[in-house]
Amino acid sequence: MKLTTTTQISVDGVVQGNGGASDEDRRRGFERGGWAMGKGDDETRTFINQTYQRADAFLFGRRTYELFAGYWGVREDLENPIVGALNTRPKYVASSTLTDAEWADTTVLSGDVVATISELKAKPGGELQVHGSGALVRWLLANDLVDEMTMLIVPVVVGQGTRLFPDAGPDIALDLVDSRADSKGVTIQVYRPAGRPLYATG
Repeated sequence: MKLTTTTQISVDGVVQGNGGASDEDRRRGFERGGWAMGKGDDETRTFINQTYQRADAFLFGRRTYELFAGYWGVREDLENPIVGALNTRPKYVASSTLTDAEWADTTVLSGDVVATISELKAKPGGELQVHGSGALVRWLLANDLVDEMTMLIVPVVVGQGTRLFPDAGPDIALDLVDSRADSKGVTIQVYRPAGRPLYATG
C-alpha cells in the first residue's frame, strides 16, 4: 500500500485546531480554532470524498483518532462517503498510551512502529491514508515512510499554533504531482517526497 497524507494547512503552516469547534484544541494557549471551517467549494469537497473512498486502510495519531472516533465513528449513515469509508475499513492508531480502542476494526500499533508500518505498506492494495494527525505526519516524514502528501492550503494566516513542519526538522525535496485552486481560494497541492534537496555550493 502507498502511504499518503492529507492535511488542511494554513498559509503560515498551522495545522492545529482547523476543525469545527473553536475549542477543539486549546493546547499551548491556542485561541484561533475552526479556521478551516466553511473553506473550500463543492469541487474540493468532492475531492475529499473521493480521497476517502480510495483508502484501503487508515492510520491515525492518537489525538486525531479520538476526535474522529467521537464524530465519524458514532455515525450510521454509511452512504456518506467519509462515514462509509471510515467505518468499514481497517484503522490503525500509532500510540504508546492508548490501550482501549473502542472504534470497531481498530488496531493499536506499539513497539517497533516503523517496522509495523513498513509491513503494512508492503501489503498489496491502494492507499494507507493519514488524515490530520500532524505529529504523526512529522514523525512519518522523519522516518521516510510517506509516499505522497496532499496539502489543502487554506487562504488564511492563523498567526499562532502548531505548524506541520517544525523549525528544526528533516529537509525534503518534493516533486509536484498535482496542483489546483478552487473558487474559494483553497489550493490543493499533491507532492511526492524526492530525497534531500540540492543546495547551492561555493
